[in-house]
Amino acid sequence: MSAIAPIKFRKLPTQNWGGKIFHWVNIVSLFVMLTSGLQIYNANPVFGGRGGLHIPPIFTLGGWLAGGRHWHFAAMWVFSLNLLWYGLYILVTRRWRHRFVGKNDLQALQKTRNPQRLTYAWHRIVYTSIIPILLFAIFTGIGMYKPAQFPQIVDLFGGWQGLRIVHFLSVPLVIIFAMLHSWLGKKAGGTELTESMFW
Repeated sequence: MSAIAPIKFRKLPTQNWGGKIFHWVNIVSLFVMLTSGLQIYNANPVFGGRGGLHIPPIFTLGGWLAGGRHWHFAAMWVFSLNLLWYGLYILVTRRWRHRFVGKNDLQALQKTRNPQRLTYAWHRIVYTSIIPILLFAIFTGIGMYKPAQFPQIVDLFGGWQGLRIVHFLSVPLVIIFAMLHSWLGKKAGGTELTESMFW
């Protein structure tokens, strides 16, 4: 009579409440900024001027230019403060050591044949890439928010239209990041890892 092997339960990934709150606030504030930003875009399309391509109203928030600006700037403060407190949090708790790309990840890309290790390395690279993308979006956003107070930012991009185009490009960059971050996170830890970020 053969012995029955004990059932091994896989430990489910868990996240701290700080990470969950950060992800939720990020998603909501980014959604408001994207949709209200498209409302602002419609007032004077970046590409083609007032006769250029307009975004259907169902994808916009605010109803008109001033409404879109109010939503956009309010969400900007929520998003920026959320980013600030979480940055301080992972710095103080030293969680940054496990979040961002390191020398060992770059070495793994060259040497390892372990597909799971490669996924971890790529995930950290993509995760790290959001830092310059967000700083870039905030920097150009400040230039558009207060062009009179920060004319140097406007000049840096060759004028108001150049600044608008560069700021608008942060939208597809954030969307591409979100898709890659979600895909690699699911590949690394399954749906349990993704769900643990929120629940």
